[in-house]
Formats: sequence, structure tokens, C-alpha cells
Amino acid sequence: MIFSRWVQCPHLLTRQFQKVSIRTTVTNIPKATGPRIKPFITKKKKTSSGYLLLVIPLTTFGLGIWQIQRREWKLKLIEELESLTRTEIVPLPENLEELKDFEYRRVSVKGTFDHDHEMAIGPRSNIIDDSPGTTHGNIDSITKVGLNIVTPFKISGRDLTILVNRGWVSIKKKDPATRSEGQITGEVDIVGVVRHTDPRRPFTPKNNPESHGYWLQRDVEAMAESVGCAPIFLDADYKSSVTGGPLGGQTRVSLRNDHLTYIFTWFTLTGFTTWMWYKMFHRPPPPETTANIMRRIK
Repeated sequence: MIFSRWVQCPHLLTRQFQKVSIRTTVTNIPKATGPRIKPFITKKKKTSSGYLLLVIPLTTFGLGIWQIQRREWKLKLIEELESLTRTEIVPLPENLEELKDFEYRRVSVKGTFDHDHEMAIGPRSNIIDDSPGTTHGNIDSITKVGLNIVTPFKISGRDLTILVNRGWVSIKKKDPATRSEGQITGEVDIVGVVRHTDPRRPFTPKNNPESHGYWLQRDVEAMAESVGCAPIFLDADYKSSVTGGPLGGQTRVSLRNDHLTYIFTWFTLTGFTTWMWYKMFHRPPPPETTANIMRRIK
């Protein structure tokens, strides 16, 4: 009965044979054996505006070179200023206007200290290697943290009082009563280095000696006004130190020198912006076509 049905419907038999033929053709298609090709991503074209963006890495590179030159200049300037602290000693000029160009120069003065109006600048570290056993040594100097004692100094033979930084003491020696041996009286000769106002750095608290008990920065004008003397400031040298008194020779040649940080920053930006430009505008060669790959494999 089934056979007679197929005989009666020959068109059904023809359709089944066609399905078998289509399946055989599809399954016999050879699979691709070549490497898988990643899709080609089109980069932005190098237009005039693209080349204009190269100005950014070129500018940062130039700034890095400039900072190298600035650092060399700053190091030479610091060396020159340090050499001034070792120049020939000269008397304090009669014309005080000359002191504007005398910073870091050594001058000699003669007079008496007014210990009743001494001040302190702190906190400061001791920059002199003053180990126990030396003439002015004391165990407190090892801690390196303390104050600089500033005392009005009346110049002999002149109606002039200036400020003298006698040197460093430890925090517990801030009270003059604890170092009475070093509170010298009478006329003395002092050699000191001329100093100007130390500019306040960003984010540094303002001077407020009433609340802190000492000055945070060397503000020559304000300190002189507080005790009624001339705005002239000397750092006494080490030889001016006396037993039991402040340790002199605390002059620091302090110039801001952050050029290494700027050099690193500018050259880092140069490398980063150059890499960004390369990734955005560099056009690699187009991928090889499948036909060429198959031809090469055969």
C-alpha cells in the first residue's frame, strides 16, 4: 500500500531526492583552514588638524629642556651664594641702602646684646655638626630640632640697633633662664651673614608669635618693628658661639629648587601625548585578503 502511494505521487519522491542532494552539497563544503583575520579598524586620517595636535608633545618636550637649563642655572646660583658666605669680611656699611645687595655677605659689627627682647624662629634643625665633647657641644644638639634665637644688637658708636640670629638651641632651652651662662653681657665683636626676609611658602601658616611662642619665618621688617629696631638681620657665624649659648653658623643658602620634579612632569607628558597621537592617527597596513592567504598556503 505504501509503495502504491509513492507510485501514485511521483513528485513527492523527486522532492525527497532534492533534499538529500542539497544536504550532501552543504556538508561537503571544505572548512577554511587559514588564520582568522581580525576586522580592520580604520584610524582617523592625518589631516592638518591631526598634525596640529603634535604641538602638545613638542611644547612639553621644549618645557622639559627649559627646566633642565633652569636647574643648571639654579645650582650655579646656589654655589655662587654659598661662596659669598666665605668672602672677605667687611664692616657694616654706613649707608644702609647698600645692604640690599649684601645678602649672604659677611660683615663685622661691635656692640651689646639686648637679651630682654630676644625672639625665636622655629622649629629649626641644627645644621652644624656639634657633637658632645666639642667646645660648644651639648647632648641636645644631637636631636637636631629646636629654635634659632634672635636678639637685638646695639651697634657701638652709632644710633643703630639691628637683629642678630645668635644660633640654634633645643626646644627645652627656649627659656633664657635655662641658658644663663650663654647670655653674654658687655661689648662684643660679631661676624655675621646679612640675610633678608624669607618669603612665606604656599600653604605655610602665617607668623603669629603671640600664639605659637615663636616666629615661623624670618620676616625681617615685622620682627624689627616688634622690638623697635632697624630692619637689618645678621646670622652670627660659628665662631661667635659661646659656652652655654646658642650655636652659631646656622646660615642656610635656601633657594627653591624643584626643577627635577618639573623635568619629570614635562617629559612624562611628552611621552604620554606622543603615544596618544600615535594610537589615534597611525594607520597600519590593511590586512591580507583571504584569497591571498589561501593561495600562499597552497
